[in-house]
Amino acid sequence: MALALVTGIGGQDGGYLAEQLVAAGHRVHGTVSGGAGGPLPAHLAALGDALTVHTADLRDPGALPGLVDEVAPDWVFNLAGASSVAASWADPVGTLDVNGRAVLALLEHLLRRAEEGAEVRLVQASSGEVFAGATGGPVTEASPVSPVNPYGVAKAVAHRSVGMYRERGLHASSLVLFNHESPRRPERFVTRKITRGVAAIAAGRADRLVLGNLDVRRDWGWAPDYTAAMLLAAEAPEAGDYVVATGVAHSLRDLVAAAFAEVGVADWEPLLASDPGLVRPADAEVLVGDPSRLRERLGWAPTVGFEEMVATMVRTDLAELSADEGETRR
Repeated sequence: MALALVTGIGGQDGGYLAEQLVAAGHRVHGTVSGGAGGPLPAHLAALGDALTVHTADLRDPGALPGLVDEVAPDWVFNLAGASSVAASWADPVGTLDVNGRAVLALLEHLLRRAEEGAEVRLVQASSGEVFAGATGGPVTEASPVSPVNPYGVAKAVAHRSVGMYRERGLHASSLVLFNHESPRRPERFVTRKITRGVAAIAAGRADRLVLGNLDVRRDWGWAPDYTAAMLLAAEAPEAGDYVVATGVAHSLRDLVAAAFAEVGVADWEPLLASDPGLVRPADAEVLVGDPSRLRERLGWAPTVGFEEMVATMVRTDLAELSADEGETRR
């Protein structure tokens, strides 16, 4: 049994990872941001005494090192930070602080602890956006670092730093996560905006879906599959970089079509509206990953396909809208 510290436990990935760790018999400590407030989500509250929650402000370089000293974990899963590419354009410096500088401070502290005999394994949530400017096919661990937005730049700093500290002896792995979704994805993300919007149209509570560029193509997977890869990396005897992806790209238009198919709407084009303001200043047209190394070395494989993922999100949104309507009628 290991003691794991999961930063950003209140997010989509943090919640799934915490559940998987507890199910495997491990003890879990997790961090939420100082401004999170309110009760824990139901899926975290259900973990009971198996989960201990702390507050940490990543803008303070000493926050995570101090928490590591307090908790003394065997594993650290660093999932916290700014998670939106679009929002990174509004605050590029802040994005670099929490996604780059905070990781560097954590790595330096973990190395010092390791040199004193207190080894801690680190799994860093990297991103396919680190390689968004790469051309010539699916991204591999050997692809050139080539971010095209502030989020990718900040993640690239962390990604490179993990490799640097691994060369110095730290058991530190970067998991290059491509787009991964679930019903726990916040509504500010375009995928959830689509599934929620389609559910609202099907329920008669909206008449159109407003989006930006539908032609961008991304490699979308099921979030719990991706957090399962994190656990495999922590357990592996040797650390390394691993692309976590399905290897298949779909357009945003494909995602819209799959969402409408779940509610039985075939002629959905008239229900769309375009807003140029939703188009990002710079965006890779296609971003797809090659998970061969992860599959061959750690035995990982995705379990949920694209259409099933989208359908599950739409069904969840329909159920939530129905529950909200029932509460309103009371």
